Order: sequence, then C-alpha cells, then structure tokens
Amino acid sequence: MAISLTLESTAYTLDQLTARPEAQIALAGRSNVGKSSLVNTLAGRKKLAKVSSTPGKTRSVNFYLVEPLHFYLVDLPGYGYARASHSEREKWAKLLERYLTECASLKALALLLDCRLPPQQLDLNLASFAQVHGLPLVPILTKADKCNQRERAAKQKEWQNIVGICPVLTSSSSRLGIDRLWNELAKAVGVAMPSAESAQ
Repeated sequence: MAISLTLESTAYTLDQLTARPEAQIALAGRSNVGKSSLVNTLAGRKKLAKVSSTPGKTRSVNFYLVEPLHFYLVDLPGYGYARASHSEREKWAKLLERYLTECASLKALALLLDCRLPPQQLDLNLASFAQVHGLPLVPILTKADKCNQRERAAKQKEWQNIVGICPVLTSSSSRLGIDRLWNELAKAVGVAMPSAESAQ
C-alpha cells in the first residue's frame, strides 16, 4: 500500500490547531526553503501544496492526512519574509508558539533548512525554541541537489553540531532522501512504515 497525502483541512485559530487527537508533525521553515515542493514530493503529486511565486504569502495552517500511517503533517506558514506586516507576523508568531507548546498531539517539529545557506538566525531560534520546550526535532536539509557531496556532508555536520541530530538530505527535484525522510517521520510518531515496495 502506497503512502498518500490528502489536504484535509485548513486552520486559522488555536482551537482549530489543537482540536485533533491524531499524532501530528509540524513542518516549519523559511518562506523560500522549498516547503511546498517537499510536501508535493512526499505526496507524489505536483499540485497538492501550492508553490507560491510570492514567498510568505500563505497565512494559514494546512493539515495533510498521511495514510496508511494515520498521522498529520501540519504545514505552518513560512517565516522570515518581510512583506507581511509587523502586526500580522506578531499575531502568527504568537499563535504558532502556542500551538507548538500546547498541542498535546504534536510529536515533533520537522525543521526545513536550505542546504546552500549558512545557519540562519530564525532557524537557530526555532530549533532552540523546540529544544527548550522538549519538542523533538527532525532537521531536513532541502535543495541538496544544488550542492556537491562535500558541501552536503559539511552542512550535515554543521547542523548536527548545533542541534545534536544529523539532518536528512533531501531534494524535491531528484527525490534524494525522500524514502529516508518518510522513515524518520514515521519514527517520530511511533508508527511502522509500509513495506519498501509500497513506500516508493
């Protein structure tokens, strides 16, 4: 049985964010880190998550149901893009902070990091926030196809030194690391993966 993603609902309030009892993994990253592309690659579909030409435009939280593993990938708005107003960014920051600390169903934070860039302060802040609050991290290096093997290894080591966990290297265009990422996500929610044949 293949793994599938279905956009089941969109949330805008804390009550909507915390209402579901099923296990959840939050997906977070900077606005141009390639989060929508990664969701589409995980889903094996090109247009499940909209890839916006305007980074940071999305201001909602999308719940993707993962079957047959029966947990949610919760796609949080991208951060670090200045076009949103200060008050809007503040409002969303407070809402998402409460979700990350108060949602009993949240099992991990999947933190997307651009493999081409040095560690960014906003990424470091979110990683530290998760660790302070005891929220397990699944670090993910995106756009790894744009780096050579030496650069990838150096970036993995750099982030492992920072967060204590070796990031998963991924590429949405080449599907590099997607199977390993599914294994890490399943492990984070404590479920078993389907057979190797069905996970392709």
